[in-house]
Order: sequence, then C-alpha cells, then structure tokens
Amino acid sequence: MQDHLSQTFAALADPTRRAMLARLSQGDANVSDLAEPFLKVMTLPAVTRHIKVLESAGLITKTRQAQWRPCKLNGDGLKDAADWMEQYRMFWEESFDRLEVYLKTITDKKNLKGKKNVRKK
Repeated sequence: MQDHLSQTFAALADPTRRAMLARLSQGDANVSDLAEPFLKVMTLPAVTRHIKVLESAGLITKTRQAQWRPCKLNGDGLKDAADWMEQYRMFWEESFDRLEVYLKTITDKKNLKGKKNVRKK
C-alpha cells in the first residue's frame, strides 16, 4: 500500500488525469462530461479507471444523483503535495539567491580588473 503523498503524485503523473483535474477546476462535471474528450483514444472503462485513481488519491470526490455521477475537485487532496513541494521551492529560491550574489561579486571583480587594465594603457 502506498502512502498518501505517493498516491497523489502517481495520480498526477498521468496527463489524462491532469486534464481531468484541469476540467474540474472550472467546475463540477459528470463522469460522462469528463470522459467525452478522451473517448476517441480510450474506452469508457479506461476513463473510469482514471477517475477511480483520482478519487482514491483524494483529488476528486464523486457522488451519486439519480443516474448522474457528479465529480468535483478536492483541493485538500493537493495540499499535502503542495506542502511537500514548498520546502523544495524555498531551498531552490535560497540557492538561486546565493548564486545571484556570487555571480554579482565575480562580475564586479571582473569589471574592476578590466578598469585597472584600461588605466594602465
């Protein structure tokens, strides 16, 4: 059994599922609405499996209203993944800030050295 974070990233790894999430970010949709753009390249059972993966990962919720199966985006499902990525975003921002400072000191030294050589001539 996978941990929740691994399940979330596994669900997000597939472009079809990301497209479904993008569609749901615009508002709730029935399973048939979610399936429609993909039916030319995959079967309805394949689309249903994608929806089940998203549901198992906690990224969407699917309810039942008569014969309809409305799905909605579950923002809380993405929170753990966003929190996990945040620590790495901060690391990279700090690393880039240090690199920027370093490059500025090297550039300043180079410019200073170039000015000294110009004066000697």
